[in-house]
Amino acid sequence: MNTSNGAVIASSSSNVPDVADLVFDDRVHSRIFTDPEIFNLEIERIFKRTWQFALHESEIPNAGDFKTFELALEPVIAVRGKDDSIKILVNRCRHRGMQVCEQRSGNASRFQCWYHGWNYALDGSLLSEVDQATGMTQDDLGLGQLPRVDNYRGFVFASFAESGPSLEEHLGETRRFFDIMLDYSPTGRVRVDPKVVHRVKYDGNWKQVGMDGYHVHFVHRSVVDIFSSRKEGTTGSAVGALHMEDPWSDASSSRARGFPYGHAALDLLEQRMAHADDYLEEVENSPGGHIYLEKMTAIHGRDKAKEMIAMHGDPHLGVFPNLQLIHDHLRVVVPISASHTEVHMYPIMLEDVPAEFNTARLRHHEDFYGPASFGSPDDAEIFERTQNGLMAEVDPWIMVNRGLGGEGEQHESDGTTTGNISAEVTQRAQFAEWRRLMLQH
Repeated sequence: MNTSNGAVIASSSSNVPDVADLVFDDRVHSRIFTDPEIFNLEIERIFKRTWQFALHESEIPNAGDFKTFELALEPVIAVRGKDDSIKILVNRCRHRGMQVCEQRSGNASRFQCWYHGWNYALDGSLLSEVDQATGMTQDDLGLGQLPRVDNYRGFVFASFAESGPSLEEHLGETRRFFDIMLDYSPTGRVRVDPKVVHRVKYDGNWKQVGMDGYHVHFVHRSVVDIFSSRKEGTTGSAVGALHMEDPWSDASSSRARGFPYGHAALDLLEQRMAHADDYLEEVENSPGGHIYLEKMTAIHGRDKAKEMIAMHGDPHLGVFPNLQLIHDHLRVVVPISASHTEVHMYPIMLEDVPAEFNTARLRHHEDFYGPASFGSPDDAEIFERTQNGLMAEVDPWIMVNRGLGGEGEQHESDGTTTGNISAEVTQRAQFAEWRRLMLQH
């Protein structure tokens, strides 16, 4: 099957290696990052069978609002209907295949194909008359749509599969990490603008984007030094306090977490709670922070507000296969080919806070993750250099065994595995789910 960008999707009978021989607990074969046939099978068996993050509901708040993007290489339209429901429609005219919506976002009363004038309602149904010689009716020729769409607290997910685990089951224990980000807002609501996004392309495989607590001191060493120098001599600074007690050190209480269904988190929460007073003081002294703190305290009480603020709205969560929530933004992983990926980063603004408080969040986002930032370019550069190295055929195995079976590794009753912050628990969770889904025919 040909996709919109020309890639060829393999069927389950394609000549690909047995994936059972490519992923083990302690190592994975580099071929899973470089083989186009394996990538094609990933689209079929992972991206078209599990839940994928689509968008945040605030991106299309009103009837007729839409956003176009790709899921599993297929062009889709997310649209809010007159009944306030959100549908994910296939962006393809049922007549000759032209896309019926070419803008990235906007508002429409209908979608029209400019080739032959076929018109579609917001729910995807065909509005135009159909030539009776085709033997088909309007009901037969509506836009295709994804059979399952659901959301958790405004985060909208979609699935190409008609059946399977519910979204609640799929997210499982990760929902409390969503809550950390959302409850940082006084009202528990956040806002995402579809037009405010930083798109990064890199020549590497989509699976390189993950939760990795091991790389910070190496990949981001210069960034850590710069940010630390900014805080030197600052009293009462949470950043300064945390620098003295490094959250990325295995000596800290920070933990790496691997969840069922391939999700992962870098859990800094216990370490942050130890510095809750510092976070509270930092927020109170920030632009608009006094008003924000008053709102949080009025709604939740001083102790609960202090706890929420200490979490800093930063879950450091990866939701397999295509979403990450990190501090003040969400990022969407968009696979293009075995060796090409896009990452879309959307700043998250809080509802019902002073404008200057959100402005400070945006500046922080730009500092580390924006187009001219300190941190995000480091990651993209590392992914490309890694992809080049993975092309080597001599000794093609890469290791993911850090912390495996060590003293820091723990297995919890909910199926979660935890380890020290630098342990590759997160990678092992991702690859275990990759293997499980890829072995399903």
